[in-house]
Amino acid sequence: MSQPPGIGHNSGADLRGYTGRLHQWRRARRALLGAALPIEVVRLRVARAAALGLDYRTYAGIRATTGRDVTALLFSSNALGMIRRAELDAARAAKLAAVAAERGVLVHPPLPVTAPDPLDFTARAPGFAEPWSALRDRLRAVLAGRGLPADAVVMVGDTAFEREWCAAIRAAGYVPASRYFAGI
Repeated sequence: MSQPPGIGHNSGADLRGYTGRLHQWRRARRALLGAALPIEVVRLRVARAAALGLDYRTYAGIRATTGRDVTALLFSSNALGMIRRAELDAARAAKLAAVAAERGVLVHPPLPVTAPDPLDFTARAPGFAEPWSALRDRLRAVLAGRGLPADAVVMVGDTAFEREWCAAIRAAGYVPASRYFAGI
C-alpha cells in the first residue's frame, strides 16, 4: 500500500493550465506587494515620484510593473492644453520645469512641431488613419533617437486614442492629463 503524498505535494495537479498560471501569478504578486521595503528606499521613491510630478502610488505601480525607474515623460499636445497654439499656460510650464526627467511632446496637426520651454523634445503625433505598425515604428524611433527605452517612459495624454500609443510602444504606463495636472 502506497503512502499519501506529503505536505506541499499537489497530488499530481497540472499547474500548466490557466488556473495554475493564475495561482502562480497571484502568489508572486502577493510576495511582491507583501515585501516590506526599507524606510530609506521608500523615502527615496517618494522623493523620486515628487520629482517626476507623479503621485507615489502611480510611481510605485510603474516601478513594480517595469522593474526600472522612469527616465522620461511623453505628453500629447492635448494633455498640455496646446489646442490652438503651441504654447503652454504658466501653471503647466511651472510644473514641467520642476520635473527631473526628459520631457517630450507629441504635437497634433496643425500645430508646428516645436518644443516650447521647458520641454526637451518634440515630434509629430500619429494621425487617426495611421496604421498601427507605422504608428508603433514611428513612436519607437522618436524614443530611440533620444536613447530612451520605451519601458522607462510614461505617457501623459488626454484621449483614448492617445492611450493606445502607450500600448503600441509598450511604454511604462499611461497617466491621464487630468490626474497629472490635478491641483494646478
